[in-house]
Amino acid sequence: MNTLLNALVIPARLNHPVHIRPLQLDAASRHRVAAGEVAVLAGQDWRAYLSNESGRIFHNVRAEVLLREAGVDVESTIHGTVTFLGHAEPWEETDAPRHLIRLAEQLFDMPLAA
Repeated sequence: MNTLLNALVIPARLNHPVHIRPLQLDAASRHRVAAGEVAVLAGQDWRAYLSNESGRIFHNVRAEVLLREAGVDVESTIHGTVTFLGHAEPWEETDAPRHLIRLAEQLFDMPLAA
């Protein structure tokens, strides 16, 4: 089953804007999470997906700030692009929560949603 959700995306490179984009969740993307190719950090009603594809080249300062402000005690450095989605039931993803989008707008001084 394919699901199209609105994800909050925090690129590691500072010259790439924080943005919201439609994200297609399919069996292949779920398998990457299950196989450990993508790490997951969880908040109360959201999950942050950290891809290992980009290696450890780009430190993602904005994602670290957002995670800390959202209440997650980040103990290690975050690298690469981080994608945020909401969740309802165990492992059922939803659109990125509005409160997380508002927090990103405030922290990074940029409108993300109309």
